[in-house]
Amino acid sequence: MGETILTVDNLSKRFGRIRAVDNLTMHVEKGNVFGILGPNGSGKTTTLGIILSIINPNSGFFYWFGNPPSKNDRKRIGAIVEVPVFYPYLSGLQNLKIIADIKEVPYKNIDRVLEIANISDRKKSKFRTYSLGMKQRLAIAAALLGNPDVLIFDEPTNGLDPQGIVDIRNLIIKIANQGITIILASHLLDEVQKICTHVTVLDKGKNIYSGKVEDVLMDSVWVELATENNDELIMILQNLEKVESIEKEGNKLVARLKEGFTGKDLNEYLFQQGIILSHLATRRKTLEKHFLELLENL
Repeated sequence: MGETILTVDNLSKRFGRIRAVDNLTMHVEKGNVFGILGPNGSGKTTTLGIILSIINPNSGFFYWFGNPPSKNDRKRIGAIVEVPVFYPYLSGLQNLKIIADIKEVPYKNIDRVLEIANISDRKKSKFRTYSLGMKQRLAIAAALLGNPDVLIFDEPTNGLDPQGIVDIRNLIIKIANQGITIILASHLLDEVQKICTHVTVLDKGKNIYSGKVEDVLMDSVWVELATENNDELIMILQNLEKVESIEKEGNKLVARLKEGFTGKDLNEYLFQQGIILSHLATRRKTLEKHFLELLENL
């Protein structure tokens, strides 16, 4: 176990009859790129609002760096939780100077964060001339002022075009590689799978899964199969203990294998049974598949 950056202990928040966060417990360790995943309305933004002391919970507790929330610890956290808002008639550099004054950070830090956010070449351009992706990168640069230990993002790629999504994704990974802990809320499974090391899945404010992303992806193996007689293949697979499930996808079958049993093992077994495959390909579980399975089992 590493150093615990954030502890959330049985947090709940109601808005009238709606329970936005329901006895939520989770832990974020130093160096994690921690994804809070869930559909719209699952409680992600409310959770971020609580841990940033913007929203008061009805019950439960949270601790930053092992301490109850305090102004000093809050200075160690950078956050981008809304659409980036800066003065449109000022340049990116001028806007960051204002942020630096608010945070009581020396101006000498500005060039460093502009470089990290890959926006140095447009620092003297007015904010209103920036694309949405550039605005998001300037917001990230602003959050990096003061050398935070933690950065929090709420739907960081929302509204961006495909190139903008890739740019922000690569920037977040670059920041994480510098040792900054990342907490990222998103409803995009692909985004979480490509960026995050750990994930908590929320549904209606409840934590329905927590764990390492790599554990999800390595949990099971799917194998695509095809032969001249798929009906005979299905009968053999149904009687094989090492196969957990079989699905039809067009003219192919997809078999879910138990842990420790590989596509190579299956191919050898089928060959011994006189089955010659015309197609064999191994798939790893995706976060999307795991997410849908979780929702089906609720």
